[in-house]
Amino acid sequence: MNIDLAVLIAGILIAVALFFLLKDITKLIINSILGLLVLFFMNLFNIMASLGRTEIPYSLVNILLCILGGIPGAIIVIVLHLIGIEGF
Repeated sequence: MNIDLAVLIAGILIAVALFFLLKDITKLIINSILGLLVLFFMNLFNIMASLGRTEIPYSLVNILLCILGGIPGAIIVIVLHLIGIEGF
């Protein structure tokens, strides 16, 4: 019985999350593109080199963080790269 309740709650949470995601899909797409552009321009203008670090690699993890997180995701990737945590 507890598993059924947990599955029901998880289903409701997923449905609510999908509703909000699909409601503002245009904003999400624009934010994702801007996040990827932030990552691209960080490497293009060698901003990390001026901070004493290497370029941010275009790994699957970094790309997904920028796509799913948008600009905040790109900032997370940059901060993680600055403190030495690299993507896979």
